[in-house]
Amino acid sequence: MQPQHENLLGLRSAMKLMHAAIGLSVGTSLLGSGLHAQEEPDHRLHQYHFGEIAIPPASGDEPVAENLSIERAVAYLEGGARAWVNNRGCVSCHTTGWYGILRPQLAGSLGQPDAAFRAFLEERLQDRLAKDLGELQGGVDPAEVVHLAASLASWDAYVDQRLSPETEQALQLMFRLQRDDGAWHSPDTWPPFESDAFQVATVAAMSVGLAPGWLEQSASPELQGQVASLREYLQRVPPPHDYARVALLWAEQHLPGVIGADRKQDFVRMILDRQRPDGGWSIRSFAQPEEWGRGNRAERLRAEADFGDPASDGHQTGLAVVVLSSAGVPSTDPAIERGVEWLRRNQRESGRWWTKSLNTETWHFITYTGTLYPVMALAVTSSPDSPSSEER
Repeated sequence: MQPQHENLLGLRSAMKLMHAAIGLSVGTSLLGSGLHAQEEPDHRLHQYHFGEIAIPPASGDEPVAENLSIERAVAYLEGGARAWVNNRGCVSCHTTGWYGILRPQLAGSLGQPDAAFRAFLEERLQDRLAKDLGELQGGVDPAEVVHLAASLASWDAYVDQRLSPETEQALQLMFRLQRDDGAWHSPDTWPPFESDAFQVATVAAMSVGLAPGWLEQSASPELQGQVASLREYLQRVPPPHDYARVALLWAEQHLPGVIGADRKQDFVRMILDRQRPDGGWSIRSFAQPEEWGRGNRAERLRAEADFGDPASDGHQTGLAVVVLSSAGVPSTDPAIERGVEWLRRNQRESGRWWTKSLNTETWHFITYTGTLYPVMALAVTSSPDSPSSEER
């Protein structure tokens, strides 16, 4: 039985908060009742749009907020996830995939995630399980299954504190899609998430490490061998660029041993060396244009006005703080403090942190993780008595 989208992620109850906090345009009624009821959004007007959710496009021209507001950031994140689930119905790398992985980990500071999102993940899993394996081997499907497994595993770890049958099923499906070289197929067209197989493999490593007790207690000898193949891939294959090195360092937190101690410190130093004078980091300084996927964005990226000196952005600054923290760099380290201060100073009025897309001039979907990562960064670096919502 499909859940009614009126209940999905508490859509109605969130609208009043979201309208006040993020300036969303609120319509007069919701659309049809099915989870996958479709409304074709006008992307010229909205970054995310479904029913009463109408989130304006992200723009580098948006004014900086006077005060940091976690409420506005969360309103954007929850609204974007709701709209994507209802309108697209998939676990996308750039929105619901990372929302699914990180939102459970923020339960301590933001409260429990809505159980309806877990229901969506389980329904999407059943949809993927019903497909022939051959249908899932190309395009974005392997990456979706990997992010789905990681999302369910994260929920198990941080919300239910137990391994669920659904996560076991998702991990089994994930490894059924594993290639002989230990990685998964990925499109090489949409950096940073759907740009290479290495990125997907780091998320697969996260899913294995997040699933409570799965590797030690539930994985069959065959699956244990496939995990070993994943480890070997991440140890053997050179990361295609420095952004991939950041992802590998993050994966190490969840699946220890994929990098040695010396490489780990090299990666930490690399991230620290990339910090900009203003305290932030720029995603564009973590790969040459030709290194993203098959280089099909290179001409566009090299033509950008600030190509030689790209500005700091929310995505990479939040990611750098989160990954450095996971690698053991204390929150009192000057680099972390400067990164956090950059985040506090550079939130936009909508609640987002601006990150310019590597792909198009239209979608800028990277502003989603460009907001999710900063929220995570502020959470992991906060002292116990730090405010967890509106800051003044």
